[in-house]
Amino acid sequence: MDLLEALRNTPTARRFSEEPVPDGILHRVLDSARFAPSGGNRQGWSVIVVRDPATRRTLRDLYLEAWIPYIARGRAALGPDPDPVRVRVIERTDRFAQDLHRVPVHLLVAVDLRALTVTDKDLPRQSIVGGGSIYPFTHNILLAARGEGLAAALTTLIVPAEERLREMFRIPEEFAVAALIALGWPAEPLGRRLTRRPVEDFAHLERFDGEPLTSG
Repeated sequence: MDLLEALRNTPTARRFSEEPVPDGILHRVLDSARFAPSGGNRQGWSVIVVRDPATRRTLRDLYLEAWIPYIARGRAALGPDPDPVRVRVIERTDRFAQDLHRVPVHLLVAVDLRALTVTDKDLPRQSIVGGGSIYPFTHNILLAARGEGLAAALTTLIVPAEERLREMFRIPEEFAVAALIALGWPAEPLGRRLTRRPVEDFAHLERFDGEPLTSG
């Protein structure tokens, strides 16, 4: 797939086939993803490939612990006269959560905390910089999977269960859980262009409130 086309057409998948993903294809996905940038090129990522059905079901259960209150807040925010499109999105994502264990491959992504330079750790706000050395890698996985015809969904809602995941998978203390990626063959076509805000909404000249950047 052309790179620019992939950038515009790599959705978060919600419906997967249960058909297995061969090792060779999965290896190609990770072989491409490994060229992601990271601070100092330290490449602190580690990936646990989970195929065992019982383990996938346990991951689903841990995911649901965070998902159920999250989706309850989403439903409550719909109000008395909800937008039907929004209702369909919520129901679709809830079905994905309930059926997460059916997705044939789960990639549990961890990052070596010693490989991160968190330059904003002393600022009086929530830190965000540490993710800059792991999330480009996870996004490369999504793009590489798309190039192989696979579907994928990335979630961080599994992260609050880190200590139990650490015990389950023997993750060293110096590593943190960064994401769970569900990976498999799509159960429906992925060839739809995503909807996003136009450039003029978020890119401005010279200052935060400057004139929008236009195509000229």
